[in-house]
Amino acid sequence: MAYGFTNEPERLNVQTQMLQGQAIAGSAIGIVVLDLWYPYMPGNVANASTFNFPVTYRILRGTTIPQILSADPSLKDMIIEEGKELQRQGARALIGACGYFGNYQKDVAAALDIPVFLSSLLQVPIIKRGLKPQEKVGIICASASSLTPKVLSQNGVDNLSDVVIVGAQDLSEFRNILDCVGHFDNYKVEQQLAGLAREFVTRNPDIGAILLECSDMPPYAWAIQNAVRLPVFDFITLINWVQSAAVRRPFAGFV
Repeated sequence: MAYGFTNEPERLNVQTQMLQGQAIAGSAIGIVVLDLWYPYMPGNVANASTFNFPVTYRILRGTTIPQILSADPSLKDMIIEEGKELQRQGARALIGACGYFGNYQKDVAAALDIPVFLSSLLQVPIIKRGLKPQEKVGIICASASSLTPKVLSQNGVDNLSDVVIVGAQDLSEFRNILDCVGHFDNYKVEQQLAGLAREFVTRNPDIGAILLECSDMPPYAWAIQNAVRLPVFDFITLINWVQSAAVRRPFAGFV
């Protein structure tokens, strides 16, 4: 793994080299995605136009939503294999495009030589530290029954009293995503998620911030924020943060 940055490559008067086996360059963020079928809207982790920097994807061929929701142990080796390939191709950090990839966080981080951030849930501890003692992090997830204490603990959430959880599994239009039918009504998804968030915060007035577990939810983060008037964290806030650390650039300005 090599770090470097130049804003004047034509003046770089040194020998440069590439690691053997690396066939691409310039992408610090490697992302593993499931092999699913539905539209990936701008804002979705699996839509490269979401980011103002390059990202590289590896598809876990043949994988399904039931597998990731049930923490299928066979996925671990697939994630490690594709993560190592992204590492070979110059990735400086690995991301998983589903919050439930967090089931494999510790094992994958131990297996790779680059930092691993498989789940948006990794942000919960730092969000909680920024809130008042009595406030909680409200987690909106794809499937509430799959957001187990085990996956939360894998991502640093050991005190369940720090969080309150609601799932989107019963929203009629969001079901089209979970069932991978190949289509959904984007406006209806937005309205249903915003409505769910509004009801969630009304029922739990001690929520101080929202965390969206699902990588399909960031396109609707702005609508959710408009509905609840709270900070909203998601996969994109995580990835932007990791990118900002993995690719530092010199500052320019007045002194």
